[in-house]
Amino acid sequence: MKTEEINETVDQILHDKELPVSTSEIESAKKPSLSPRGKIALALLFLAGVVAAIAWYIHVQTYETTDDAQIDGHINAISSRIAGNVDKVYVDDNDTVQAGQPLVELDTRELTIAEQQTAAQYDEALARFRSENPSIAITQNTTKADILSAQSQLEDARAALAASEQDRQSAASRLTEAQATAARDQSQADRYKQLFDKEETSRQEFENYTAIAKASAARLAAAEAALASAEKTVQERRAQVDAQAAHSSEVRKNAPQQLALRESDAASQKAGLELADAELDKANLDLTFAHIAAPISGVVTERSVEPGNHVAPGEQLLMLVDVSHLWVTADFKETQLNKMHPGCRAVITVDALGRSFEARVESMPAITGARASVLPPENATGNYVKVIQRLPVRIELLPGQTDLDKLRPGMSVEARVFVK
Repeated sequence: MKTEEINETVDQILHDKELPVSTSEIESAKKPSLSPRGKIALALLFLAGVVAAIAWYIHVQTYETTDDAQIDGHINAISSRIAGNVDKVYVDDNDTVQAGQPLVELDTRELTIAEQQTAAQYDEALARFRSENPSIAITQNTTKADILSAQSQLEDARAALAASEQDRQSAASRLTEAQATAARDQSQADRYKQLFDKEETSRQEFENYTAIAKASAARLAAAEAALASAEKTVQERRAQVDAQAAHSSEVRKNAPQQLALRESDAASQKAGLELADAELDKANLDLTFAHIAAPISGVVTERSVEPGNHVAPGEQLLMLVDVSHLWVTADFKETQLNKMHPGCRAVITVDALGRSFEARVESMPAITGARASVLPPENATGNYVKVIQRLPVRIELLPGQTDLDKLRPGMSVEARVFVK
């Protein structure tokens, strides 16, 4: 009997007999009892729910998931390495470029003039170096010749001193001989004078011996003068030897210093040449920096450069996004990484595309995201509050899948990593 029929029957009885009926009786009359089939169906439904809950629990233990994940890729900031005015801009936002393709061209007129100036300075430094370099050999030869000449002059002075000393010895010998002769002749003259005074000899003999004594005295005076002259000559020769010895010593002492001075000048000229060469290389390099080309293949974004702008070294002009090599950065809680390791299978669901991609864990993080922030937490301050940290896991997208070319860095994804 259906429920509606039961209710109608009860209402008819109450209306016909007008008997007082309690509320509990009415409620019990309205509630139908379940049939055996209904009880079995209800039990089976409950059992299926329990089995589904157990299966779901077992299934969720096989993977870890997070929606704190995004597509990542290499983003190259293109900047100018030199200062200059922008002449041409060849690309715009969202343009696809290949590696080596021109992006920006700077005005090269000032750079060309600077390169010509440095080239002239290099030529001048090279000429100075070439003119200075042979002087080292010339100085070496000159100093050697000066040393030999000074040594020769010293030897000549020593030989002249030895000769003058021999002359002095000869003069001394002649003086001794003259002294003896003069003494003998004077003695003879004195003896004949006494004989002449006694008229025991003739005047002629007396005058003869007197003349001989005077001649001997004159030769003695000449010998004394010759010895004095020889002594003076010896002194002069000795002074010359001393002077030549001092000159020779000075030449020997100054020769290394003169050579070192020349070598220092040559080294200075060489350093100047190397500096000019480096400046020339820099000028040539600056000319190449005026041509800014794409270092990688990618998509242009964040273009801020315009023709006519003056740019400074390091100023960002645009950005290149390498869309050919993308990966997923998924920030998992530290409690989710117990069984996760490189090589684990992963499934990436991209919100923008509404589809999933096969992937695998490429590498595990080395540091937490909070620790790598600009102002990392410092737990030693005394107000420590334990917070579950997140670590960025790098996930590689498997190649060969469709729609990979539609992915872009920054897209939100849901990452599921299977750990069993």
